[in-house]
Amino acid sequence: MSRMALVEEVPVWLEINKQPAVSWMCTPERLEDLVIGWLYGEGYIQSMDDVTDLRPCPTDLGFWVELDATRVAEVEAEDRKRVLASGCGAVTTPLSDPATVKQQPRRGAVISRDEFRRLFKQLFQAGSRYQDTGGIHAAALVDGGEFVATAEDIGRHNAVDKVIGQAVIERRDLGPMGLLVTGRISAELAFKAARAGLVYVATPSVPSTLAADIAGRSGMTLVGRAVSGEPHVHEPPQTEGIQ
Repeated sequence: MSRMALVEEVPVWLEINKQPAVSWMCTPERLEDLVIGWLYGEGYIQSMDDVTDLRPCPTDLGFWVELDATRVAEVEAEDRKRVLASGCGAVTTPLSDPATVKQQPRRGAVISRDEFRRLFKQLFQAGSRYQDTGGIHAAALVDGGEFVATAEDIGRHNAVDKVIGQAVIERRDLGPMGLLVTGRISAELAFKAARAGLVYVATPSVPSTLAADIAGRSGMTLVGRAVSGEPHVHEPPQTEGIQ
């Protein structure tokens, strides 16, 4: 009997201004990208200018981050409550509430179905842990027909936070970009993408009803079944379909 490769999973904690904020169960790589992507998705930061200090713990997997106290107070004043997400871990209630999503102008185009298939094939082929285990998620930011950032993680939310975090650290303009994810598009993922102002999110799987609602409110396009067969396109009003 052959021995199966296992997917690595470890806890990683974060303290914001010396207060415990979150612990992830995640794949232990690209952790600074994960921290920055999560802070951006939760609304604590709008750019790296909002991060005063980010330090890893020297003895275990954790980080201390120093942020503007006023912004932290504003986020905490929203009285967020933790809820179980539809996949990996807990999120805050604003991430699953479409009423908190604001309309944003989109500054790019949805790529063609052939481009989706080509890029997803590249994403699967490039994933070393996917090749070894078949049990990990991947995400990619795409500008035009090219990858800007890719990441693998045991949690699909974590993979998305990593690619968005990389883009924020590199001070890239997220507006023209799209997001590829290997798992279903849940409300939490749609909210993260909508907050980043992305043009679209695409998956070989399908979006949830709440994800479609969030995307419609924000002006973002969702593409399900993007790899095989006919793509299922969920478009906001006054947009054009995939060719």
